[in-house]
Formats: sequence, C-alpha cells, structure tokens
Amino acid sequence: MKLIIFADSNDFILNDTYLTLTAPSEETLYKEKHSKFFGYAFPVETEVEVKEHLETLRKQHVGAVHFCYAYQLGTEKISYRANDDGEPSNSAGMPIYGQIQSFGVTNVLVVVVRFFGGIKLGVGGLISAYRTSAQMTLEASTIEERTIDVRFKVTFDYKNLNKVMRVIKEKNLELVSQAMEMRCEVVVATRKKNAESIFDIFNSLFEIEIQRLD
Repeated sequence: MKLIIFADSNDFILNDTYLTLTAPSEETLYKEKHSKFFGYAFPVETEVEVKEHLETLRKQHVGAVHFCYAYQLGTEKISYRANDDGEPSNSAGMPIYGQIQSFGVTNVLVVVVRFFGGIKLGVGGLISAYRTSAQMTLEASTIEERTIDVRFKVTFDYKNLNKVMRVIKEKNLELVSQAMEMRCEVVVATRKKNAESIFDIFNSLFEIEIQRLD
C-alpha cells in the first residue's frame, strides 16, 4: 500500500480529512484450493459509478461465478453496501467491507471476482479468502489523504469585484466557478476547518452576499 499525505498531522483532530484511492488498484490474484479470486479497488463517489465498474468486470470475466463486492461512500454522512452475490450470507461482502473499514478509506469500491475451482471452501474458508483478497487489493492501491471542503456562493455588484478577489487570494480559496457581469457570482471552496471564518469575512463586507452550498 502506498500512502500519500498532503496535510498536517494535526488535521485528523480537526476531522476535516479523509483517506481514499488516487486511482484504480492493480489487479490482484489470490488462490485457494484451485479457486481463483481476482481483486479490484476503485475510487467512486456515486452508486452509478459502482454499477459501471461491476458491469465492466462482468464483461471482462465471463466465466466467473461470483462478483462479490463492498463499497463505502461519503465523508461525514456515510453509506455502504456489502453484496455476497450468491455466496453464503455474510461470507463475502462483509469480509470485503471489513477491510475497507480496516484501511480507513471511503469513496471506494472493492470487488472480488471468484472462479470456482471445484472444491468447496466452506463458510470459514470463504470468509478468509474474500478477506485476504480484499486486503491484498487495498495493499496494492495508492491511498491519499484529502480535505473535506465546503463551498460558498458569493454574490456582489461588479464594482466590488476587487474586494472579493482580494479575499480569495489572501485566504488561498479555490475558485470553483465565476460569472462576471453587472451582478457577479463566484463559487469558492475552502477546507472545513476554515469555513466559519471565511463565511464571517465575506458576510461582514458591505454589499456582498454569501451562501453555503454544501
């Protein structure tokens, strides 16, 4: 597992960082009693992306008997799902999800594709195989730390443009979008720990309106 840190160590205390994958993992292979378990991990943000990755894998592995997976979405409000795809209840999906929790990652999908080797593994053997495959897959992934960001819409007259842009520059805000007309509108983003102070700064400026979007 490769871990890339882009923030200060104190950020975890402030609870505005999370871990996720930088890119899809390398394919991993775990073998147990002639059964083959191919593991994959993907960064995802929606259930639509989850379905797309599963469809791609089903086309890639036509002869596989099980496509077991688990995913977790969100940073503050968490949603997850674990799917056994025909394996005995809780023998595949939950062991995979357990590894997602163990690695502390979110916005991630882990899929383990099984080719049956002719020998039954039993529930205990399946739990071990799917857990090991998921672990190998996440260890083969590059994991990075990201900040939880908050977005604001700032609305103002064109004559106040310099005043707004000065704050954006001084506070190193991300300029997400802008529409510069007689009545201007910009969307800016800042990390969660700075959100309250950024709101107060804009809110205190004359003839400038600010609205939180997240």
